[in-house]
Amino acid sequence: MQYKYLTIAVALATLSVATNANPVLPRIEVIDSKDDSQTRSVPKAKLVARKAATSDTASLLREIVGVSLMPAGGISSLPSVHGLADDRLRIKVDGMDLISSCPNHMNPALSYVDAANVGTLRVYAGITPVSVGGDSIGAAIVAEAAAPLFAPRGQSSFSTGEVGGYYRSNGQSQSQHLSAMLAGESVSIGYAGSIAKADNYDAGGAFKASIYRSAVNPAVTGRSERTLSPEEVGSSAYETRNHALTLAARSGAHLFEARVGYQDIPLQLYPNQRMDMLDNSQTRVTARYQGSFAWGALDARAYHEKVTHTMDFGADKRYWYSGASGGNTGVNGFGNGQPCSPIAGMTMMAGSGCAAGMPMYTEGKTQGATLKATLNLGAEEVLRLGSEFQAYRLDDWWTPSGGGMWPNVFWNIRDGKRDRFGLYAELEKRLSSRWTSLAGLRMEQVKSDAGPVQGYDSSGNGMGMMMHFQLRDSAAFNSTGRAKRDSNVDLSLSARYSPDTTSEMEFGVAHKTRSPNLYERYTWSSWQMAALMNNVVGDGNGYFGNVNLKPEKANTVSAAVGWHDVDHGNELKFAAHLTQVSDYIDAVQWDAGANAARAVRLAVPQYTVLRYANQSARLYGLDVSGKLLLAHTGMGEFGVKGMASYTHAENRTTGDGLYKIMPLNGRLTLTHKQGGWDNTVEWVAVKAKRDLSTVRNELATAGYGLLHLRLSHTWDRLRVDAGVENLLDKLYFHPQGGAYVGQGTTMSASATAVGSVPAWGTAVPGMGRSIYAGLTVRF
Repeated sequence: MQYKYLTIAVALATLSVATNANPVLPRIEVIDSKDDSQTRSVPKAKLVARKAATSDTASLLREIVGVSLMPAGGISSLPSVHGLADDRLRIKVDGMDLISSCPNHMNPALSYVDAANVGTLRVYAGITPVSVGGDSIGAAIVAEAAAPLFAPRGQSSFSTGEVGGYYRSNGQSQSQHLSAMLAGESVSIGYAGSIAKADNYDAGGAFKASIYRSAVNPAVTGRSERTLSPEEVGSSAYETRNHALTLAARSGAHLFEARVGYQDIPLQLYPNQRMDMLDNSQTRVTARYQGSFAWGALDARAYHEKVTHTMDFGADKRYWYSGASGGNTGVNGFGNGQPCSPIAGMTMMAGSGCAAGMPMYTEGKTQGATLKATLNLGAEEVLRLGSEFQAYRLDDWWTPSGGGMWPNVFWNIRDGKRDRFGLYAELEKRLSSRWTSLAGLRMEQVKSDAGPVQGYDSSGNGMGMMMHFQLRDSAAFNSTGRAKRDSNVDLSLSARYSPDTTSEMEFGVAHKTRSPNLYERYTWSSWQMAALMNNVVGDGNGYFGNVNLKPEKANTVSAAVGWHDVDHGNELKFAAHLTQVSDYIDAVQWDAGANAARAVRLAVPQYTVLRYANQSARLYGLDVSGKLLLAHTGMGEFGVKGMASYTHAENRTTGDGLYKIMPLNGRLTLTHKQGGWDNTVEWVAVKAKRDLSTVRNELATAGYGLLHLRLSHTWDRLRVDAGVENLLDKLYFHPQGGAYVGQGTTMSASATAVGSVPAWGTAVPGMGRSIYAGLTVRF
């Protein structure tokens, strides 16, 4: 109801505005909020160049110091900024706050925008302004498609477009994209579409040689018709299709814009998850109004999104599971002997011997609206006022398939609800020619709830190897008060000092709050099989929720200093950060039999079950970046760029490390430009990962260095890209890549390999050498 009232109010406000005769686009920010030491945009040239080497939009952020990527599916890696990732970041796509509707977070926000269609990509890595923050404790990432274009005054029509394609040798990856726009002086219509697909990629060496038990062939997948080579990273293939239609109209200083988007992912496999995405479709509709007035500017948006998501075993993971039918029954009765035949599976569907896959379905719906007014209080002062509303609905259910998964539908989350309403005020003031300040206050209310649940077996708790406690856990969950209301407050205060035209300093403090997501609060089963299906970090463990979780509250102190010459050809920047988090949502190992947290951590590293719990955390670190113009010669302009980042993070309650923290890492790039040429040689170095989350039995990884070569040439309407990623074909394991469970009997959680499942202790390797080439034509 609030959403309807807010939408009506926005519509009435826009209709009451008198139009202006001058056909100019609105200026929303009155004071120029240019990139500073801790707020960085990916340069347009880098956006264009990186698109040839990747179909993963999040990977475009590699150019930002302090940002690392947590590998997942081929188009769905998760950005991490200063040790905080996923829902701890505020990620907006074309003004929409998109929520991952998947118990493994296989469909994060940036996976819904194709890399070829990104217009701007901006990261607020330091003190995040309250106008772009909210319901997060870390950085903010804002991705926008290209703005609509209009014909110049006096020209009746204007058209432009682009078509391109890329090929990458590793995984036989290929992608194509097309965009076109037709516009008059007042109306513009545009289309952007893309497709991308890839097979499994190869690591830089035979990483499976020692990770399986000697009696097992590391090529097996659990399917007699399919084997994998020792270098092939199982379950890393993907296919995606994206379409977006834009309609825009302007009248004077007022712009109206509507976008309709559709994405279809028929396949995205995951090497660090026990299940794969076998279908994901998203439909989104957004409407936006921007207007400039004598008093300032107005920006209003409304959006609706629907996601349908399906998971099961992909081609590299066993589909037919046998329990009582013979062989090793493994964990919880899911055996690792010979797979059941389809006929046997059908005849035993009502028994306890065979399981025909493990189908899982998710449906998420999101609708929201935002209203932002920018008030020009004077030549040196701007006040921003805004409101936001979001309503999210989630159902997550698993249909029966035989074995221990029958006769009922397993409701992981039923009638999940999460509503946010926020108000903020932010004052930006130029105190003098050298000082600028920014202060903001945001207040939010987050309400969440979920309906009653049931397990596959609602009549008992199982017995023996099949002790699953489904009745006990569902009854306890259903008898618990599940409606929660959080009143959250964000505060930020920052200042920028520019003593001269070639240096600047910035420092600030912030208090930020994030409420738990629905999977953290409302997943309920401690049964290992069910818990293994709820894992957003790709560590091979199982997780379940805690209704009584409190919101995370973070206090951050940040400071930065930078020097540059007049034309920014030479730069050097340092930025330090410290964040203390109370009620940090970490996890404790769980003893399902005792229905309590384990008093002592498991002595033998292995996959286990954990429950989310509030604890305390501290993160601090330093970023360094710079560039230097080396020479102007007859052969072109030569330069060097570099950046390094270090983050230390610990659980202050237990003394443990936080999970998936990127160790010290750096990037050194030699650049060359001449005419239409833009070439780079890049060296990436990562220190060994030794600070680990012991509660998760996190895997240590060795340090490594990678060499990349990239070439491009641009003509008036043609661009050619080529290069080699991991030129030396280095075998390495990404510190944030998680556990390799990409092939075989992935539902086994035993400490050692049985059948064709990888042994505990196997990390996901990075991609080996990949040669790529791309061609883009503008028309």
